[in-house]
This record gives sequence, C-alpha cells and structure tokens, in this order.
Amino acid sequence: MTRQDPGPATPLARPARLRPGSRVAVVAPSGPVPADRLEEGLAVLRDWGLQPVVGPHVRSTHPELDYLAGTDADRAADLQAAWCDPSVEAVLCARGGFGAHRMVDLVDWAAIRAAGPKAFVGYSDITVLHEAFALRAGFATLYGPMVATETFLKDAPTREHLRATLFEPESARTLGLASAGALVPGRAGGIIYGGCVSLLAADTGTPGGRSHARGNLLVIEDTGEEPYRLDGILTRLLRSGALAGVAGVACGSWQECGPYEKIRAVLADRLGPLGIPVVEELGFGHGATALTIPLGLPAVLDAPADGRRCTLTVEVPALL
Repeated sequence: MTRQDPGPATPLARPARLRPGSRVAVVAPSGPVPADRLEEGLAVLRDWGLQPVVGPHVRSTHPELDYLAGTDADRAADLQAAWCDPSVEAVLCARGGFGAHRMVDLVDWAAIRAAGPKAFVGYSDITVLHEAFALRAGFATLYGPMVATETFLKDAPTREHLRATLFEPESARTLGLASAGALVPGRAGGIIYGGCVSLLAADTGTPGGRSHARGNLLVIEDTGEEPYRLDGILTRLLRSGALAGVAGVACGSWQECGPYEKIRAVLADRLGPLGIPVVEELGFGHGATALTIPLGLPAVLDAPADGRRCTLTVEVPALL
C-alpha cells in the first residue's frame, strides 16, 4: 500500500525506548560494510549494554555490483526479517552509500506496519527508508549516525547523543550545536521530516513519494554535491511541489559540497523566498559531529534574529 497524497502532517507512532539487555538488529540496506568498522561499532553497542545481532547479508557484497551489500532482495529481506522479529527492539543501519532506492519497494510494508514501531536509525542514503517508514507505515524514526561509520566510531558527542536519544529520550529534545544560526529569522512549528536532500529529490514522483510538505518542518543536509547541483536539487523539489506548505527548514552539514559561502548563497536564494524560518549549521548529517534528529514528531524551529543560537525542540521524547 502506498500513500500518494498524504494529508496535513500528523505525528507518527513512536517506538519504545531501549534498555540494558535490549536486542537490536544491524542491517545494511545500501552499500557494503567494512568488516573492521562493523566489529568496532558492534563493540560500542555491547558497551551500551545492548545485544546486537547482525543481518545475514550485512557482510555480503553484490556479485556484480560491488557498491551494494548483496542483492536487492537480500537487503530487503534482512530489513523485513529484523523488523518482524518480535525479539528485536531496534533496527540500526550499518552504513549508507547507495542502494536503498533499489530495495525499498521489495519490502512488505504491510508486514512492517503490522509488526509495529521500533527504533530505526540511519542517515544519508537511508533517507529513502525514513520516508517509507513515515508514509507507508506511519512510524517515527531517527536520522542519526550508523554503526560502521567514522563519525559514530570517532566522535564521542555523536555517539553520546544517539545513546541518550535511545535510552533517555527526554534528555535529547532540544537540538542544535553552537554553530546553529538564522539564515532567515523566525519561529515555526510542524512535524519533522527530511534527511539527505538529494535523496528527497530522487524520491519525488516515485510510488509512495511525498507530494507536499503541509504542516512539516524540513531538515536537510548532504555530501559531495557542488553548489550548482544543490541548486538543481532544491529547484526540483520546489518545481515538483514537494515543498509546498513547508513551515520551516533546518540545515545540517554540507560536507565536501564546496566553499560554504557558496552553499549558503544557494540556500538563501532557493529557500529565502519561501518566507519561512531557515536555520543553518544545526549540527546533523555527514559532519564531524552529528546530532540524532527524530523524524515524524512535532517540533518548534526557533531562529532568533538577534544572533542567539538557533534550536529545533522536539515537543515529545523521540521514544516512549
């Protein structure tokens, strides 16, 4: 079942928080996973008191397309099996890369929906799955660091914010690093959605894709997209109507996207005319420190005009 034209944004179903002893599944819906990083990430999860189990194809590589972690059917099966296993309380992605678009329609979303919400964590290419969980299953998810990525393994604040969100979500409701500033001042409320902006643009017009953003707060970031490409991505979202009704925008990192002043100029040119608050450098995505952003929940975006730090405040804890 797909939702071609979602109505005004409403909060999505939240999963239960984790506790010591929780069993969590690690899956690879996109690219192949470096073995050493996977083992290091699993050790961190065990240090948190979790019991990680690794999907059958996480250590696989597609026989012809070596940028994929196994076949599309295998990656979809790993995700679905983990979600539908009643002993698994959360599903964590090992890494992004490329491939989620190829497997998302192979997942039985009716079965996912019937299994109920669970904590789901990932970013970058995993944006496609965040949108599917929101629009096809009605579940809130977490746009956050992945188990076998450098930021998770090397940056303590990144790890701690994810840990707090999973175990003590009431302590992680106000989001924003010291870098957060107002590109366009203002204050707005809505339901958070978004992720890697190139993936949002690629999802536009696909089965179950988002057709508007009425009542939503958009969070966006990306990596490796030069200013002219970012211009094209935002222009596609604007021309398609996918941003119609968006209440505010929070931007994260733009790693390897060129000089930031040029990225900033594109963001101001494309988003400024919307007449809504826009925050820059909130602190999520592919950057050196990455906050975990709850998706599908009500929040307030505050972009003061007086130079004070901007924040995105989630109105309810991300997990129950």
